[in-house]
Amino acid sequence: MPTAEIQVSPETDLALAEEVANCYADPLRFVRVMYPWGEPGTALEHMSGPDTWQVDALTRIGKAVRARKFNGKDAVAPIRIAVSSGHGIGKSTLQAWLVDWIMCTRPRCRGTVTANTQTQLDTKTWAAVMSWTKLCLVGHWFESNTARLYRKGDREGWFCAPQSSKEENSEAFAGQHANTSTSFYVIDEGSAVPDIIYEVAEGGLTDGEPMIFVFGNCTRSTGRFHQICFGSGRRTWDPIVVDARSSKLTNKALIEEWISEYGEDSDFVRVRVLGLPPNASDAQFIDHRRIQEAQTRQVLVLPDEPLVAGCDLAWGGSDDNVIRFRRGADARSIPSIRIKGELTRDPAILTARLADVLTTSYSGKKVAMLFLDSAGIAGPIGARLRAMGYTNVQEVNFGADSPDRKFAYYRDYMWGQMREWLATGAIDSHPELEIDLGGPSVVPDVRQRVKLESKEQMKKRGLDSPDDGDALALTFAAPVGVGMKPVTPPAAPTGDLGWMSS
Repeated sequence: MPTAEIQVSPETDLALAEEVANCYADPLRFVRVMYPWGEPGTALEHMSGPDTWQVDALTRIGKAVRARKFNGKDAVAPIRIAVSSGHGIGKSTLQAWLVDWIMCTRPRCRGTVTANTQTQLDTKTWAAVMSWTKLCLVGHWFESNTARLYRKGDREGWFCAPQSSKEENSEAFAGQHANTSTSFYVIDEGSAVPDIIYEVAEGGLTDGEPMIFVFGNCTRSTGRFHQICFGSGRRTWDPIVVDARSSKLTNKALIEEWISEYGEDSDFVRVRVLGLPPNASDAQFIDHRRIQEAQTRQVLVLPDEPLVAGCDLAWGGSDDNVIRFRRGADARSIPSIRIKGELTRDPAILTARLADVLTTSYSGKKVAMLFLDSAGIAGPIGARLRAMGYTNVQEVNFGADSPDRKFAYYRDYMWGQMREWLATGAIDSHPELEIDLGGPSVVPDVRQRVKLESKEQMKKRGLDSPDDGDALALTFAAPVGVGMKPVTPPAAPTGDLGWMSS
């Protein structure tokens, strides 16, 4: 239903407008002033103001606005805030406050609100927006209903609307721009929102003073929500982790019951109380803690440890050809090499590039063995490299039987070896590798073996092909003897086929 008409004198409305203008870069002030805290007869009669964590979040947002100094025409960097928390801390309430603050302080702004399911969106997320707008002292400026919140008289130019987060609805998030104002997105229960929604929403953050706010319980150790709160996305986002025990709104007796029943270190408590991700999702093969520890671990490599390389080939497609290096416990010191798939549709070009890798000395070491994924063009490339004199090249059939009966196929075996190695090894913090290692899930196998989902299955879940993960896994294809000498052919390719100097 539309917001009930409230009669406000012109003088009062002018005073409210002046106060709203003072809140442009101060959402905390807006929340404290624009809602009737403690007023008898209202829903806020027994409430004194925002919770401590909400104050922190609002303060951060205000600081980010002031730092950007938007002048009304020149685009500024997006404000990206993510909140991962336990249950019952008042996330929906903060979302509603942010919608009201932006709608009131930024003429002709445009916003989208979504959640993991239509029920969550209708009954909690958007319902909170409508409820708090009715409580707002300037709520009479707007019309609000189940389909849209908009400034009276400007339905198409100054609005916020709920949208389904289903993958097939992703285009509804595209094309939202506000060159002289704010384009904003609010995503609720972000851990279960498809990654494609995040990707499309990012397209609406390119002009004006854009903002995106994401909230949720981190129920998965993969996906975009996990990445922005606990992974490589932290570089461009401002994540906030809220322990439900610190909120004045939560049921403390129930929380203590959960901790007593499941244990403080259990995934149940980590997700529902501490606001942390599970140590491993139900089917995730490599847990994120193992990945993070390998990113920071310092390791010692003996001088005679051979240098091994793995190359995952893109076959000239949209994925990357990726080459990764490892010496014993160290897969960090030598940077990976990425070659766009569309640049290597000609096998001769990729052959030349791999020959350069085999010829180059890395920190005084040459590659003792290069393992190639044997699918597609790998066979001709491997044969050509050997014809050129490189005998330290070996193709690996990912779909071959595993040499270890615990694993279904050879790829599963290599990933199993890599998983064990990660407990003592060291990797770099490249975001692609981090995402890839935590991406594959274990799928059912009638013989109870470890069987990872295919690249095609991962893509159906919205995940990219794990090129970096497969490249590193290839370095575990077979033992490479200590002291094994790399092959140096009589003549390495030169001229236009060279690429290291380009």
